[in-house]
Amino acid sequence: MDRLCDEILQLIFYELPDPSPFTLVSQRFYRFSQDPYVRAHYFLNHYGPVEAVYYAMGRGKVVTERVLDILLTSGAHLSRYLIQVAGHHYFHTQNHFIKTTWVRQVPLQVIAYFLKLAEQRYGEIPWGKGEDDGSIFMTFLKESRLPPQIKSVTWETIKTLMDTYSFIPFSSRDPIMSQFPLALAIEPRLLPYASANGFSLDYKYRDFVFRKMFERPSPSGETRAEDIAENVRELCKLDPAMFVTRTVAAEVCMEAKTNEFGYSALKQLDKSGHLRFDLSTLVEDLLRTFLTTRSICSVTTGDILLHLFSDFPSTDVAVRLVVLVLVFLAADNLHMSTTTIRVKLEALGVMPLTRKDVFNVLINPFIERYNYVLDFARQEVGVKDDGSKGMSSADIDRLVEDVALKCLEIGCKGKLLNRLQKGFTTLKSTLTDTIIQKYHIDIEDLPCWEEQPERQVYVAKLCRDFLRYGLGEVHTLESLKPEDKPTHEVAKGVDAEDGSAGLLDEEDADLRASSRAQRIADLGGITQESLTAMIRHDEITPVRSRRRILYAYGPSDLSSKLRYPHDPLHVGKWAKSTFDAKSIVMSIFMTHAIINDNCNMLHHYVMHNDYYNNPSNSPHIPVTLKHFQLLARLGRCPNFYLYHSIEAGAQFYVDEKDYISKSDLAQNALLRRKIKSESPQSVPVPSVSPMSPLHGHRGKKRPRRSAAVSVRSYAVPDSDDEAIAEDYTIDDQEDKKMPRESNLQLWIKHLTQLLKTETRKYTEIKKRLEGSANPETRVRIHKNEFVKSLTANLRNLRKQETETRQKFHFDDLVDDYSDDEDDEDYMSRRPKKRKATFA
Repeated sequence: MDRLCDEILQLIFYELPDPSPFTLVSQRFYRFSQDPYVRAHYFLNHYGPVEAVYYAMGRGKVVTERVLDILLTSGAHLSRYLIQVAGHHYFHTQNHFIKTTWVRQVPLQVIAYFLKLAEQRYGEIPWGKGEDDGSIFMTFLKESRLPPQIKSVTWETIKTLMDTYSFIPFSSRDPIMSQFPLALAIEPRLLPYASANGFSLDYKYRDFVFRKMFERPSPSGETRAEDIAENVRELCKLDPAMFVTRTVAAEVCMEAKTNEFGYSALKQLDKSGHLRFDLSTLVEDLLRTFLTTRSICSVTTGDILLHLFSDFPSTDVAVRLVVLVLVFLAADNLHMSTTTIRVKLEALGVMPLTRKDVFNVLINPFIERYNYVLDFARQEVGVKDDGSKGMSSADIDRLVEDVALKCLEIGCKGKLLNRLQKGFTTLKSTLTDTIIQKYHIDIEDLPCWEEQPERQVYVAKLCRDFLRYGLGEVHTLESLKPEDKPTHEVAKGVDAEDGSAGLLDEEDADLRASSRAQRIADLGGITQESLTAMIRHDEITPVRSRRRILYAYGPSDLSSKLRYPHDPLHVGKWAKSTFDAKSIVMSIFMTHAIINDNCNMLHHYVMHNDYYNNPSNSPHIPVTLKHFQLLARLGRCPNFYLYHSIEAGAQFYVDEKDYISKSDLAQNALLRRKIKSESPQSVPVPSVSPMSPLHGHRGKKRPRRSAAVSVRSYAVPDSDDEAIAEDYTIDDQEDKKMPRESNLQLWIKHLTQLLKTETRKYTEIKKRLEGSANPETRVRIHKNEFVKSLTANLRNLRKQETETRQKFHFDDLVDDYSDDEDDEDYMSRRPKKRKATFA
């Protein structure tokens, strides 16, 4: 370091936040730091010309008269506002934003010299309270919305402060720094004077400035649309970084009817070419965002969107559907007639409607009534066989069936399904057959957790939890395409003989799409917020924190961005109220809810008021062993409600066939299914009823005694009844004497067997990996969530069963539900006891 030249040493010195430790390294560095030129240029290079004097005055004895002279002659900015704040702070005459000692550490002689330089530059300086330049500037901002004739501070006054007295915020900590862009928004003509003083407008303040320029003027103001457009043009000319973003333009469009001056100014800028994007494309993108958000149901928002579509018509299929949904929502609210609806649609230019349009409107998540839509379809959509307009009754029935089947997969469409079922009596049987044939899930239908790709989660189509995971694919690009435009028209113009032409076109299209997306991202994102809401959001943000979070905009109403209606009825709840709880249809819904881990639906299916008092007759959907087998195949953790149901005394069933009656029409339809043949389950278990023992009569381990809640009959056939006496054989007596298993014991037994099967899979996988891996490498395989959950909860179930046997004393229940293999496995894992040794 001692061999470095002074120029290199000076560059190192400028980069240090605190050079004090560096000056103590050697006498040479100390003498080097005492040079006034080095000190002055340290502040200029490290903090910049605008903040150099501010930070220099805070370093106490480092600042001398010579350092001040070099700072001012080398280009450091010195405003009268900084001089006023420094004088007030040093003499304790006014409490500014500075809470540190700052200039109070500077010697009095240096302060006197500093004030002498200030007087030489600016002459007489006002020192009174409220007479400093910062207070005058804040008064100008407070009076910005007042009429010009009653303002106490005009823009000419602020111009004099900037031009003559070099007024700008002298530090990034100055509260005026966050308020300074407001002056540029109010008077863009001040930007040249601020730039001449060294102020550079950060691009983060860009949207903030233009919001204030497009703000709705007060009724008493004289601002016109031409004035707003001219101010925007002037500001864009002065600084290339200043331009109207898509974010601000979309917010102005959301006030198209309430802020006519701002909206008209935006359209004038679009016509004159002063926008960096096409306003019609912006409106199209804005309208498309309302297709799947709750804000489309607002009457005020609907009027604004239709007004925007009238000004900027679009052929986009998603925008067209938004307009149709808005019209039919308004028709439902205002009770419009079919003629009124037709006139409104014709005025918007979206007629004629097709069957696909009606279908897309009805499956929209926010359409909960069908009357006005179907009435319009009966009179205005399509052509009947006799040549008249409208759809026939048969066409309406087929349309309703298609809509109802699609609504099964949209979780929030329970209200529409309920109304359709009541209005069309034959719909229930169609839904029943379709649910059984299309949505029935067997174990073999699911992907195994070993073969399933990473980050790909299997989702069942019914009983999706839309509160957490959304509604899925309601409207897709393919479903929105018009019926008269085939898909192959996309490849029109490609030579069939040249196979590479289509590939090149696809690559070019992808590149163009990615470049367009990048340009759109650079121009700002689109939100559904209005301009006034965002301005109020900026104003209520604390001044100190505005520098950090001013542009982390948050929506004013989060509920308007939700993708389901305000008071939805889940399709799963509708099904529970429509079908029998112990039917094959509800067993399918239960299976889908368990696979999707829908907690709300499982609570509705499993829990009931009479469940604990009379679990056999309560209208809950039974939990079966098949549900655990499905989750074992997926490797997922069973929901809490499954274990809770078992602990509460749920009856044991292998699958839904054990509790569905043979007279159930849905069960008969299931037996007639020939889509796929029945395959053995992963864990073969016999069909068990609580009253039939699983163990053989002799030759097996004698079950130990246990206790459980049961009802025992001690009635013995009368010897006088010959018919009963003949049937009452010795084997029957042995069967009745043999203890039976409780429901909880059956659950524990078969879940234990299922856990053994899944654990055996891990052992096989580990052996296979150890065989293919390096012998010195230790192979570790983490168990999936199903095995972890079942291991922990089986321990709780066994504990509950043990406590039950200790609390009640019954003779007809088996004592142990584990087999010999369990005992041997436990004894092999049990650690050996050490013998006691005595010294």
